[in-house]
Amino acid sequence: MASAAQIGDESEFLRTVDAAFQDSDNAVLVAFRVAKSQASWSVAGRRNRLTTKPRVLAITAMRSSSTQKFSVNLQVLKYSSGGLQPAKVYKLKHLTKIEAVPNDNTGCTFVMGFDNLKSQSVAPPQWTMRSLDDRNRFLTCILKLCKENLGRLPKIQGMDVVELALWAQANVKGLPIGSPVQADSVDAERDQKEGKVTVERELLSKAEEDDMEALLGAYLLGIDEAEAFSERLKRELLALEAANVHAILESEPLVEEVLQDLDSAMAGVEEMEIWLGVFNIKLRHMREDIESIESRNNMLEMQVQNNALLVGELYKLLERLHVPSEYAALLTGGSFDEARIPQTVEACDWLASSIRGLEPPILDSTYVNMRAVKDKRTELEKLKSTFLRRASDFLRNYFSSLVDFMITDKTYFSQAGF
Repeated sequence: MASAAQIGDESEFLRTVDAAFQDSDNAVLVAFRVAKSQASWSVAGRRNRLTTKPRVLAITAMRSSSTQKFSVNLQVLKYSSGGLQPAKVYKLKHLTKIEAVPNDNTGCTFVMGFDNLKSQSVAPPQWTMRSLDDRNRFLTCILKLCKENLGRLPKIQGMDVVELALWAQANVKGLPIGSPVQADSVDAERDQKEGKVTVERELLSKAEEDDMEALLGAYLLGIDEAEAFSERLKRELLALEAANVHAILESEPLVEEVLQDLDSAMAGVEEMEIWLGVFNIKLRHMREDIESIESRNNMLEMQVQNNALLVGELYKLLERLHVPSEYAALLTGGSFDEARIPQTVEACDWLASSIRGLEPPILDSTYVNMRAVKDKRTELEKLKSTFLRRASDFLRNYFSSLVDFMITDKTYFSQAGF
């Protein structure tokens, strides 16, 4: 039980908080003195430290003139020379979780998460209540408002929910709010803001209290009487299994239908497995065929490249083995007239260079023993022998006729010796 001094202090505190919102349409439901801890960087920027400041957390409600619904907000107030001043506002509809700080042994420090914060990289502030009663009172109010006005609850992490429910059951009459915020009446201490909120005195309905007591009874039984609780669970499990067996026997036609569907599905799966095996074999053969085709294609490409190089070399060799027809005509036939002497000499030079070009080292030793090279060398030798025979006959006849002419012509002889 709180003393008269404490009650008076709390009343004065609530009046101070109400004064901070006297110029607005917000009605204060509950308010708590807290310590705000925020991580901040030191001057050197190498390590962070926690800065703790006194703050006030207040839950306010404001009725919308357009929708006639109430907007519940979480107000953060700071101390100044003029009293309490609103510093930050969090909308309760954006509250997603309330998480206890692990390194706090008292359990009074927690962090609230909101889904509409612009920067999620900045560490959220830590709020430290003065006592566990204040923390439980704050959390119970938050959960009740979220359940009744938003239809959902924020996630509670790191806190014992059963302990919170036990506390709420024991202190339900001391809580300042209960059901959804309505616009019918206001508490006697806030009559200047009439028509904004309704303050009810019951946190849980009778049915909810009965369910909570049954749950807590089972919970306490499991803690204090472990063997009895285990036997009870075994009996309930056997009863559930018997009920399940009975239900299965009653639904035999449905079970038969399900089994038939399972058999047909199994047959379909087996058939699909057979087809997949056939397709796998075909794909393996196709893969082998593709690899064989690629190997042959690689060999054909290499052969084509080699053939192209070979043809180029053969063309070069054919250029060497080719005998110009005009040179062949000059070497094998025709007269040795003085006008044809330059062409004949040129043909002789070509013949001599061609014969030398078919002998190593001018010609690669790889080509020396080729049949075409041998045949062409034989042909050039024949041209050489033919030309030498013709040239020898021509010179023999030429010198013989020249001698006969000089003998018959006496002008070539001197008369001094006769």
